[in-house]
Amino acid sequence: MDINILKTLKGHIEFSDTGKGTPILFFHGGHSNCRETLFHKGFDTNKYMLITPSRPGYGYTPLEDHTTPEKTAELVHALINDLGINKVIVYAISAGGLSGIAFAAIYPEKVDKLILASAVTKKWLKKTDKVYKAGKKLFNPRMERNTWSMVRTFSGIFPGMIAKNFFKQFSSAKPHNLDKADIKELIATFAHYRSKTGFMSDLEHDIPNYMLSKIHCPTLIAHSKNDKSVSFDHAEHAYKQIPNAQLLTLENEWGHLFWIGKDATETITKILKFVENEKTTE
Repeated sequence: MDINILKTLKGHIEFSDTGKGTPILFFHGGHSNCRETLFHKGFDTNKYMLITPSRPGYGYTPLEDHTTPEKTAELVHALINDLGINKVIVYAISAGGLSGIAFAAIYPEKVDKLILASAVTKKWLKKTDKVYKAGKKLFNPRMERNTWSMVRTFSGIFPGMIAKNFFKQFSSAKPHNLDKADIKELIATFAHYRSKTGFMSDLEHDIPNYMLSKIHCPTLIAHSKNDKSVSFDHAEHAYKQIPNAQLLTLENEWGHLFWIGKDATETITKILKFVENEKTTE
């Protein structure tokens, strides 16, 4: 996987790319950046080119004035143009959902298909919500480095305990003894996590409803009823608004993180069928 920083007409943007073939453009979730590969699972890099920009405020992409989904889409559009790519399949995850939606709505000529994975599709949190308040305290630019440093330190000492605590944040499924392979995969995902200024921006993101109705490309909404991070009503909201959408309803073990667990392969296979022009069973 190659990582570069490109100076575009809309500003600097960091991105990773790997593979060759049909371009898949990922809008990563909160606390992440272009180094995350969990959502790459299942993609054959001999058939697909996987492009993951660090959204503004994450990695080495400066936030600057790119504080809205529309501005993020504008910056990523400049990246895609500079890379000489005519069309992409957009794959938007969690807090990256609104930016992916904005990209598909504003630049329809660039988007072949849209995948919304555990995605935020409307205003995520109210300022009175406990999660919002906790996020402001733990992941603001002054605190986030220490927060993630502590997570990684304790993950190395007590991986099972950390995984159980995060499982409760991601899934409403009944707590149980977690598989060692799942714990290892979760801990590995945290290795590159930093909130920087990006997560504070994510907490304020919103888009108008009409933007969803402007999306006319084939769209797959994959979301779990066990998702405790981004509630299932985000999937229902998008499904009602996007004209050409399919809803893949999951009841998987890990809820929000449907790339982890014994049931992950089935979900990933269904997403790949959609990518490869086959209808996905709901």
